Amino acid sequence: MTIRIRLPGGTLKIKKKDELRRREQKRQVPVWRLGDYFIVWWPSSISDRPSGRPPGVSG
Repeated sequence: MTIRIRLPGGTLKIKKKDELRRREQKRQVPVWRLGDYFIVWWPSSISDRPSGRPPGVSG
């Protein structure tokens, strides 16, 4: 179960290891481990959704 807290400037998420997205696993966004949980900060400037297009494909 992911807990999301919307804050000015982004979203703070608290997750278990098996819930981490690929970008979170690769530490492309700030991630801190606290026991069995991970605290993830998604700034508003970075979309947490995949683009839906493979890299290198232009529209």
